[in-house]
Amino acid sequence: MSRSCARALLLLVAVALVPAAALAQTDRIMPMRTPDGQPDVSGTFTFRTLTPLERPSDLSDQETLNVEDAAAWEARERTRRNRDLFDPERGALFYRPRAEGGVLSYNEFWYERGVEMTADKRTSLIVDPPSGRRPPRVERSPEEQAAAQARAAYRREHMYDSYENRSTGDRCLMGFNAGPPMTSATYNNNAMIFQAPGYLAILNEMVHNVRMIPITEPGEEETAKPPFDQRSGVSRAHWEGETLVIETTQFAGGSSSLSSTNMHLVERLTRIDPDTVAYEYTVTDPTVYTAPYTVMMPFRRTDGPLFEYACHEGNIGLFGILAGARVQEAQGIPLRP
Repeated sequence: MSRSCARALLLLVAVALVPAAALAQTDRIMPMRTPDGQPDVSGTFTFRTLTPLERPSDLSDQETLNVEDAAAWEARERTRRNRDLFDPERGALFYRPRAEGGVLSYNEFWYERGVEMTADKRTSLIVDPPSGRRPPRVERSPEEQAAAQARAAYRREHMYDSYENRSTGDRCLMGFNAGPPMTSATYNNNAMIFQAPGYLAILNEMVHNVRMIPITEPGEEETAKPPFDQRSGVSRAHWEGETLVIETTQFAGGSSSLSSTNMHLVERLTRIDPDTVAYEYTVTDPTVYTAPYTVMMPFRRTDGPLFEYACHEGNIGLFGILAGARVQEAQGIPLRP
């Protein structure tokens, strides 16, 4: 998809996201500005939605749903995902007990995945490719597949050796939806965006991490970057009209995106109305996907505060995992993944 086509599509999506009452007053709303005169994309937002990232196979020929079909799909999806309705014996479509006896990690009380699709009732958050699904993955050579299998086997064998062998999620370092890029998931789909002259900060509720992003002039993005990689990548932003464009590279691993350290991420934030910021991102990673893909979703203003994400209540969970492993080893009990 060309950049001009993507911009046109963004405008169409932006109109679809604006409530009818706001559309009627669009000509009377002045563009929101920060004290230093920049477009204002700051605020506290939620990005929860029932619209899936990829288009479900049973909706493969439908980019959007009408109001009636969307309401029926939303009701079915809310029921399908309801943890309180899971049968501990038979399970559900993606049910996997955390312990013997069918113990669930959380019940329905904890989830805030959203109750509706996006306002335009799209069947996927992915808008490019037109299929609404990520491009095919790059086919790996037999040698690469063997190396990946060896790495996975090593991780399984040594996952109880040290905290360094645990995932970034286990170690409370990265959130599954905080990204970058940010993705709507099961809970904590909230973020605060701060602006100051020359800087942007994005605070995600999930794991409570903050991205500090310098806003540069065109041409300065690369020269201002440090030489080292970071888990969330190295980000630099610049303005293109009313849109703040954030480019991120130099990933050290740990992003919630299904990509690699070679990912080139472009995020775009555009204020649509006082209550909505359009969030668009494009993932390019030729080592993982055969083509780029683009996602669009709304950031909707929320009045609630962001509470501290006390991951594992101070990492007590991780301490328990390793301490329990040492006890089992002392007793000669095999450790299981």
